[in-house]
Amino acid sequence: MQQNKSLLKALIPVIFLVGALSFNVIGVFGNDALAGSNQFILLLSGAVAALVGVLNGTSWDTIVNGIGKSVKSTTNALVILLLIGSLAGAWMISGIVPAMIYYGLQVLNPKIFLVATALICALVSLATGSSWSTTATVGIALIGIGKALGLNEAFVAGSVISGAYFGDKISPLSDTTNLAPAMAGTDLFTHIRYMLYTTVPSFALALLIFGLMGLNVKDSVAVNQVEPILTELEGLFNLTPWLFLVPALVIALIVKKMPALPAILVGTLAGIVFAVIFQQDLLSQLTEGPLNLKSTYKLLMESLTVDVSYPAEHPILSELLSSSGMAGMLGTVWLILSAMVFGGTMEACGFLRALSQALLKLAKGTASLVATTAGTCVALNVTASDQYLAIVVPGRMYADAYRKRGLAPENLSRTLEDSGTVTSVLVPYNTCGAYQSTVLGVDTLAYLPYTFFNYFSPVITILYAALGVKIRKLVKPGKDSKT
Repeated sequence: MQQNKSLLKALIPVIFLVGALSFNVIGVFGNDALAGSNQFILLLSGAVAALVGVLNGTSWDTIVNGIGKSVKSTTNALVILLLIGSLAGAWMISGIVPAMIYYGLQVLNPKIFLVATALICALVSLATGSSWSTTATVGIALIGIGKALGLNEAFVAGSVISGAYFGDKISPLSDTTNLAPAMAGTDLFTHIRYMLYTTVPSFALALLIFGLMGLNVKDSVAVNQVEPILTELEGLFNLTPWLFLVPALVIALIVKKMPALPAILVGTLAGIVFAVIFQQDLLSQLTEGPLNLKSTYKLLMESLTVDVSYPAEHPILSELLSSSGMAGMLGTVWLILSAMVFGGTMEACGFLRALSQALLKLAKGTASLVATTAGTCVALNVTASDQYLAIVVPGRMYADAYRKRGLAPENLSRTLEDSGTVTSVLVPYNTCGAYQSTVLGVDTLAYLPYTFFNYFSPVITILYAALGVKIRKLVKPGKDSKT
């Protein structure tokens, strides 16, 4: 009875959040909800959770400390967001992103573009171990190329995210790929090998669908748009393959295990240096008055921090060359902070634990245990708004349950990644969803239907459990485990 009461209390702020966000997005603001109203809904939902928690005996100090801990956990992500904004501005004014678009338009065929995009992002993410770095570099360029080819930007964003999360999920350099086995109690490479059983089929299905979508693309639309864009890019920027040294440097630094923050900062500073070296004519055109040390410094700082307008006449190119620098990330920072207030309050009041324990009762067999784990991961991405919590909390909760049922820990680690890592980007106010929609310039709900890999992954891991496929059992020491 007491547990039922705890569950009902835990559901109150969740129901309020889902109902209020649904009304806010569907009934009133639509795509403009992220401009501020959703942030207030998250804070208001946090207030509801705090009120229920206080009435349930949780002290206000405990709630405030929980919020502080939750916000602190996003510090690295928030600083990365700001630096990604500056990186985008630097790579735009230096001609790096325009060069990617220029050469990409000449190489990528529109019919195979979605498949090629997913594969390119998968390789870069596999090499760097970061879906965030992938989308912020090649992802932005591929969105631009896709627009120029006449493709729906939501299709392209879905392909970018599918590829980026595939590579992130199986890269030994990825933080979540290391976190999941640590929570489950297995080693990294056992986790990766076992995860391939579900990850590869999920990505293959996504590529198949992207390939079928590409068959419906009309070449004539793309050809009519590409030529004037290429001509205008040549007139605006000094385009040379040497510009690709900067993204190559960033990828190399991340592959060498340099943390994301300094690697992105190096990429930003290198972009500014390349702007001075290669884009003298553009800088002269953009500055007010003569080009000197002061005017150059002012323009470069503005490109890193605020809007800079480029003199493009083609409407598609004018949109592609827009960049808001660090200022463009402030809305996402605001959203993440508001989400962390709600998530921190829910955890401090014990509501996340109550929800997880209720879900655990539903697990009667192997299939239901895996399905419950996946459901918990998704629920935590929705309620706690953070993919790390969606891995850590279920990992701690279900480790004993898997052991007691004779299941090897890699079953749990695989489920954590198949469900926790990949579904975070599907929640608009989750740190990952907010980040990707801002960086790619595509609303989360717009790209969500096309992130095929991201929702195939949890479905396939549950299907494997239901069919008893590749479910490894614990055996006595000294003997091989069985699947």
